[in-house]
Amino acid sequence: MSTRQYPYAVVIGRFQPVHFGHQRLIDEALRAAERVIVVVGSDRKPRSFKNPFTFDERERMVRASLRSHEQMRVSVVGVGDSPYNDQLWIASIQSAVDKLIQQDGAVPAQTQVALVGHLKDASSYYLRLFPSWTFVANPVVESIHATDVRSLYFDPENRGQLARADLPDGTAVFLDQFAATEDYAALCDERAFLIDYKTKYRYAGSNFPPIYTTVDAVVVEAGHILLVQRKFHPGKGTWALPGGFVGQHERLQEAAIRELKEETRLKVPVPVLHGSMKESHVFDAPDRSQRGRTITHGFFFELSHNQWTGLSDVRADDDAAAVRWVPIAEFLDMQEHMYEDHFFIANHFLGGLGKN
Repeated sequence: MSTRQYPYAVVIGRFQPVHFGHQRLIDEALRAAERVIVVVGSDRKPRSFKNPFTFDERERMVRASLRSHEQMRVSVVGVGDSPYNDQLWIASIQSAVDKLIQQDGAVPAQTQVALVGHLKDASSYYLRLFPSWTFVANPVVESIHATDVRSLYFDPENRGQLARADLPDGTAVFLDQFAATEDYAALCDERAFLIDYKTKYRYAGSNFPPIYTTVDAVVVEAGHILLVQRKFHPGKGTWALPGGFVGQHERLQEAAIRELKEETRLKVPVPVLHGSMKESHVFDAPDRSQRGRTITHGFFFELSHNQWTGLSDVRADDDAAAVRWVPIAEFLDMQEHMYEDHFFIANHFLGGLGKN
């Protein structure tokens, strides 16, 4: 008869990459419960310096940290972010866990679940968002943090400082293999760009980092949304909303329209764009941008459609690799190809249609 206290235990993390702290949490969950569900966050995001590895790659690292007899006791599921709606994120995790419990023939509402984690700092607030689960606190583990791993690993000159002994064997092997890929080289370039960017734009004579103000335009016409493909770092190759930084002497809406016209050469007169603006909203998730603290103001434009002339003409500017009208039905499946939080910004104005 099993001496484990719970039928299920949940471990939540981004695992970018898996380190000894993660391994300790999973080990504790395996001691506490018959079945362990590892929830891998930030699913369906394009590669970036902050989120360099895909769900499949992170699942491989998680499973490489397990002993062979533990594999069947562990399920790994991916859950996407919801930076402007904690309730949607909570519901997504609960739904993923409930689905696995139901597959085992149990009733979720009648099943005891443990949530295993440790309260590191303010970023661990999410561990208190699941009151129906029993929180099992785990002490901090002396381990190199994922942020430090990424900082060393994606710096080719200092990668040698990251010893194999600093990480679980499976993670070390994966990172060795990944370093030979084109994706690794691109992420090294993005890291170098970000460091240079943050150094260049610090306040003169001060260590206090600046807060940037940007604008983004969500433009729809006849069931299509206007997107640009980024030509440069950060987010090179991802799709984004037209937008950019606010000028010193601009009103916000004026900046949004200027950026829209500059990036897409949209053939709609400025007065018509002003009249087509339906709604605006502020998006201020503290970690929404890798460049630093950036607060963006989103503007929603709904253009009238002329069935005889087709969608309004657009053309990529020099700063964009491409520009296109994307059917909204197609856009809803593009989360893993969208820059930063632009999928969620657009989804706010589209009425929450996006998949999570």
